[in-house]
Amino acid sequence: MHQILILSGKGGTGKTTVASTFIALSKAKAYADCDVDAPNLHLVMGSFENKKESDYYGLPKAVIDYALCIACNQCFEVCRFDAVVPGPTYHINPVACEGCTFCQYVCPANAIHMEPAKAGELKLFTREDEIFSTATLIMGSGNTGKLVTEVKQQLKNNVQENEIAILDGSPGIGCPVIASLSGVDLALIVSEPSVSAFSDLKRIISSARHLQVPVAVVVNKYDMQERLAEQIAEYCFKEGIPFLGKIPYDEAVVKALNLGKNLAWINSPASDAIKQLYDKTLQVFKELIRS
Repeated sequence: MHQILILSGKGGTGKTTVASTFIALSKAKAYADCDVDAPNLHLVMGSFENKKESDYYGLPKAVIDYALCIACNQCFEVCRFDAVVPGPTYHINPVACEGCTFCQYVCPANAIHMEPAKAGELKLFTREDEIFSTATLIMGSGNTGKLVTEVKQQLKNNVQENEIAILDGSPGIGCPVIASLSGVDLALIVSEPSVSAFSDLKRIISSARHLQVPVAVVVNKYDMQERLAEQIAEYCFKEGIPFLGKIPYDEAVVKALNLGKNLAWINSPASDAIKQLYDKTLQVFKELIRS
């Protein structure tokens, strides 16, 4: 499975908007939303005929057996996450527990054991010959990166080997982004002309290089700060990174998204720019595959 990943670094730059438009333009048969903390690609992809859900389990959580607990307080003293709630009856706050097992190790009464804990739900949608993989992490749960990996693996297990998949990556610059980047053929970074977005762009490029993933860059809403947009383009030129273009701010995009419409089916300055960007991205992608 060949993978084109859309990333953003800073949230709100237009990553999902670009990803959904690419999916429609390419008529992709396989795609995924790797933003498991707050998935939203489904909002513009329409309804699906079938849905398969399965529970995802992260690290186990500590549980105290009240009948065996001697209230020695040792678990409370060693817990770095303040997950142990002391009192006449000691118990574990499952949201705070990180599953490190230290409390279980020090308990002299063997009153603490670890239990599997549901951390999220994997979801696989199908529509005719289309396959859409995503997941939802339960609020407060960790292991986001592992769940992103499961989303990608679930997609891979259900498509043909030579299929081209488009992935809506995780926002930010942390573990979910590393998991999103791993194994992809091209990462397109959607930035914006702001100081924070420029900073995150540099950090994602550094991570992608470490993982040996080729990157390309586009600036969305470039006309909101054209000078900074030019600085991003200059940075890409100096670093030898393909800079594929700029997308203007366009109120028609907001109206279309509020109505659940894909930008591929409307005509506006921003949608036209994204369509040109798609052609350029596909050209870079094909060159990478051939090499």
